[in-house]
Amino acid sequence: MATAVVFPGQGSQKVGMGRDLIKSTDLFSIADKQLGYSLSDIMFSGPNDLLTLTENAQPALLTHSCVLWNLIKDRVKVDYFAGHSLGEYTAVLAAGGFSFEDAVTAVHNRGKFMQMAAPIGEGGMLAVIGSNNRDIEEACAAASIPREKVQPANYNSPSQTVVAGDAVALDRFADIMKLKGAKRIVPLAVSAPFHSYLMESAQSQMAIYLSHITINRLSVPVINNVDAKIEREPEEVRDALTRQITGSVKWLQSVETLVKEGVNRFIEVGAGSVLTSLIKKIDKRAECISISTAEDINKL
Repeated sequence: MATAVVFPGQGSQKVGMGRDLIKSTDLFSIADKQLGYSLSDIMFSGPNDLLTLTENAQPALLTHSCVLWNLIKDRVKVDYFAGHSLGEYTAVLAAGGFSFEDAVTAVHNRGKFMQMAAPIGEGGMLAVIGSNNRDIEEACAAASIPREKVQPANYNSPSQTVVAGDAVALDRFADIMKLKGAKRIVPLAVSAPFHSYLMESAQSQMAIYLSHITINRLSVPVINNVDAKIEREPEEVRDALTRQITGSVKWLQSVETLVKEGVNRFIEVGAGSVLTSLIKKIDKRAECISISTAEDINKL
């Protein structure tokens, strides 16, 4: 039985996350010191609108996942790591790619770069439920013109794909998908059109930022988001983390890659159980365990 440990991305955060773990680690205080403000207070006590700011949600989720992983890593023989969007940073950290201090600062800045890339209202994201990816990709192409584009942002499961882009292009896309018989099209409450061409300035800034961070060869392979491929080498990691800002998160394809590699046990480590739900939709035979609280550790 091969095991993959996976880490959630933005959207899984909630006020109170990690409060039950505070006595078991010093990572919360390290994150506070590294960022120069009390991230832990925001995590434990909110308010929610402050926690959901991209520059706070991303380091909060990474810190929470890292605390949990440190508590269980001696109980798990892991063959692969993976993470959804932001979670890829946690996966690289867990695989020894970089230090916690570098990682938590990097994702804080990633969040700031992504928010600054597109003013609020300029773009958005839609979840498409119950349509095949070929129809979605054709609709994206048909709805796009040079300065108003929409593209797949997250291939989450066989029945759920998220698209992102310009607000006007999204309206055209929705109209086309309705004609194609889409079951549901759901606007997402996000602050920016993540994983789209509108994030190009954030990608450029993150490329410069990552060029100054030491990345080590990974001790355990990671499946990257942008290609759904296995990687270990530092420059592969750096390149994939850069490209994923404007590229699609290929979560469906990543899980399929892991299954082909013989993985039949997935352990989701971090807030919520979103990835567990998606994995079950991709491979009904997979054994899935979700670890998001101190109590959940007993599942192992």
